[in-house]
Amino acid sequence: MAATLTSQQALKLWHQTLLSSVRSEGPDLSARQMALFLQVYLEPPPHTVRGLAAALQISKPAVVRALDTLGRLDFTRRRRDQADKRNVLIQRTVKGSVFLSEFAEWVVGASDSV
Repeated sequence: MAATLTSQQALKLWHQTLLSSVRSEGPDLSARQMALFLQVYLEPPPHTVRGLAAALQISKPAVVRALDTLGRLDFTRRRRDQADKRNVLIQRTVKGSVFLSEFAEWVVGASDSV
């Protein structure tokens, strides 16, 4: 059973996690980039630009810009859908999985101080 956090505790958890993130040698992702990144990694595939835009309720150009950054970091990869060449599938990468595991550990570590 999950513990219930007060709003103050939730903000402290988020703050501690962000501090760990910015102190690391890793990239400094925007909130939009992180939300998209988590959507790709936490929800089952397949993922398309259209599907991600709908799920996050943001524009397709905003998704493309975030994916450009995540792609440069090698956290996601784009691949043409062989079944329907009009679609581009967004795939997970090993480097992205490693970063997300590290980020999850920061969340766990921050929860110890809440």
